[in-house]
Amino acid sequence: MSGIGVQLRDLTVRYGETTALDRVSFDIRAGAITGLLGRNGSGKTTVLSVLAAFLPKTSGTVLVDGEEPWENARTMGATMLVRESGETVPDRPISEMLRLHAARRATFDTDLAEQLLDTFELSLRDRPDRLSRGKKSAFGVVVGLASRAPLTLLDEVHLGMDAPARYAFYDALLADWLEHPRTIVLSSHLISEVERLLEDVVVLDGGRVLTQSDADSLRARGLTVTGPSDAVDAFVVGRDVVARQQLGSTAQATVVGGLPDDERNARLGGLELGPVPLQDLFVHLTDHAKEAAR
Repeated sequence: MSGIGVQLRDLTVRYGETTALDRVSFDIRAGAITGLLGRNGSGKTTVLSVLAAFLPKTSGTVLVDGEEPWENARTMGATMLVRESGETVPDRPISEMLRLHAARRATFDTDLAEQLLDTFELSLRDRPDRLSRGKKSAFGVVVGLASRAPLTLLDEVHLGMDAPARYAFYDALLADWLEHPRTIVLSSHLISEVERLLEDVVVLDGGRVLTQSDADSLRARGLTVTGPSDAVDAFVVGRDVVARQQLGSTAQATVVGGLPDDERNARLGGLELGPVPLQDLFVHLTDHAKEAAR
């Protein structure tokens, strides 16, 4: 199993007079971990709901493994959408929920599910309606990963989980994906935490695509420059400066957009260049989109 690909072309979804997605177009590579990033209300959940056939499109083209997913038993069976806390019967024990998932999905791995229950300190006897918010989210993660669906959609599943549980989730996701490759789409606003997992990135804002890129290329769009304050100021003249910090006579600036002579000019000025965290680029992109919309 290596996952299945997705193509969206001019996807539009409207709720009455509200346009949730406005002519959205992007691809999701088969077998890759793709980050679907955006602020609250950007359209992430709507995209994932359409892919999982939880929601019909208004117009445009949506192809999951080459076929429209709406009312399509084949693609629906190959797709797993997990939202916060998963989909459960509140008053039934976790053991029964796992049996139901295993009966419905040939790819479901009960051994992995039980290992993950231990990781997140959950019991087969626990009932979802008696769990804390964080534990409910952890159970959603258990189901999402153990299903090993060719197209696995994880929609802000970390909400409510504390930091140790979130990092245990990231480690488990990466380890199992490396052993059992499939297409994973991870929706999140905790970009600084998940960026190490991501191969590709799609950024949504206001129901539209701001950018689609592989993660390394997106990171390469920015750089940090550190050194004497005067030299840093001279280096960034005319550039798009995202942030600037200073400690004594040393400054660091974050800029978007590199130039061919950057490394040479940095050496001449006694400056050090470094990468920009994906979180900083995300903030920059969405801030500029809001400024352009005013």
